[in-house]
Amino acid sequence: MALDAEIKSQLDQYLQLLEDDLVLKVSTESDQKSEETQALVDELAAMSSKISVEKTQLERTPSFSVNRAGQDSGIAFAGVPLGHELTSLVLALLQVSGRPPKVDDSIAEQIKELDGEYHFETYVSLSCHNCPDVVQALNIMSVLNPNISHTMVDGAVYKSEVEEKDIMAVPAVYLNGEPFSNGRITIEEILAKLGKSLDADELSNKDPYDVLVVGGGPAGASAAIYSSRKGIRTGMVSERLGGQVLDTLSIENFISVKGTEGPKLAAALEEHVKDYDIDIMNLQRAKGLEKKDLFELELENGAKLKSKNAHRFNWCTLA
Repeated sequence: MALDAEIKSQLDQYLQLLEDDLVLKVSTESDQKSEETQALVDELAAMSSKISVEKTQLERTPSFSVNRAGQDSGIAFAGVPLGHELTSLVLALLQVSGRPPKVDDSIAEQIKELDGEYHFETYVSLSCHNCPDVVQALNIMSVLNPNISHTMVDGAVYKSEVEEKDIMAVPAVYLNGEPFSNGRITIEEILAKLGKSLDADELSNKDPYDVLVVGGGPAGASAAIYSSRKGIRTGMVSERLGGQVLDTLSIENFISVKGTEGPKLAAALEEHVKDYDIDIMNLQRAKGLEKKDLFELELENGAKLKSKNAHRFNWCTLA
């Protein structure tokens, strides 16, 4: 299966950014999907002198793994990652080659500190909008921690596995062979499920804020940004950074933007918030608010945050 000219043009620009040599280890037979997989890796190798291809036997056939020369990364694609997964492939190539993933230092440290062996598998559809976010998150974790591996599995290619596991919707993530999550999930949420998150004492020991914003949707993000721009100490508590916008596929009433998708807008909000000195406490649910000398916000994990002012925001009506 030859890549069309537009895709090859996009790939060519990114492949010039490869840092180190890569080896694509490919497991194929004589069926059509194997031929498509082999054709993809061969085209990638033909486009960059930093990419070579080796035949091997992987857990699934057809599939291929992305590795730095002399070192296995733990990242594999069972199927041909085109469609919405093309970006996942490009990022895997760049990150395995040595380009640092775009992830907060604190999150990167939590990933590196994970002990034990974690083999993730994500069942996807190439037309799924939420699947690439999950695939890319788990690939980043594999790049940062050698004890973590991840395989993207195209459900259309491995229909028997989908039927055997009774997978009804994608993305469906399995950890060490057992169900782990369904639907969109972020790196922070994955870490929380693995027991890596801020504990109550760490949160309670934070100094009081001038303004504490409760809510991580568009309204909360806007409030936090404008507070921080005034030079005052700002904290932001969010159950999910991005809020319910994350679950909105099509947005057509956001002034100045003719149309966008919820996850894309949420990602832009997060990027904008992180441009400012805002203490973001994500994956935290507020339980109660009490006014004493200062406002005290109690979280469900028992932590108590203090602030001179507290503002709660629900999401904007974007749909």
